[in-house]
Amino acid sequence: MDADISAIAALIGDPTRAQMLWALMGGLARPAGELAMSANVAPQTASAHLSKLLEAKLLSAEVQGRHRYYSLARPEVGDAIEALATLAPQRTPSVREKSDQMNPLAFARTCYNHLAGTLAVQIHDILRERGLLVPKRNKQYHVKNEGCLWFRELGIDIAEIQPDRSNNLARQCLDWTERRHHLAGALGTALLQRFFEMRWIVRVDKTRAVRVTTKGQEQLRKLLGIDFRH
Repeated sequence: MDADISAIAALIGDPTRAQMLWALMGGLARPAGELAMSANVAPQTASAHLSKLLEAKLLSAEVQGRHRYYSLARPEVGDAIEALATLAPQRTPSVREKSDQMNPLAFARTCYNHLAGTLAVQIHDILRERGLLVPKRNKQYHVKNEGCLWFRELGIDIAEIQPDRSNNLARQCLDWTERRHHLAGALGTALLQRFFEMRWIVRVDKTRAVRVTTKGQEQLRKLLGIDFRH
């Protein structure tokens, strides 16, 4: 085996580093202080862990003023974290967590740079059922002409987001709460950003969860037949 899986697994497997990586799954860059708080460690301890993640190219950092902001280095890092979450044993949440936190996260959240959760799985399945996404090899999708037209009417030009010399236009990503697939790749990213631009969804402060607005519910019901009444 050429790839040194054990080295990356050891980095991610540390509880402190795992928590900091998880805190960055919302796709927003965060300063070291916030990541230290999320992992419940001292700033000096967080700094040492962040240095290791930077060295391994799992994180990237950008200096702005007096602060250094950290984010996942590339989409594949987010995919790996999400995939590991599907294998991890689920801890039993308290009654308050079930009502206040777990349900919103399970329904709709950001998975690094694309939409995840029950809503994302529904959208993915409907696009497949309508034949707009056609499965290829290695969990990739081909977007048919009808699909290109559908996304263009939504404001997404497939030709503009198609990665150069890459198969990463549209692909499956295993959802850690649903244990089914949602849409990732450049198209998944563009779809999430378009939903934000049109105010169909909005971020829930300080969490990965997103909330579907009244306008978003109306439009997604018309566009995809998704029922939000339950």
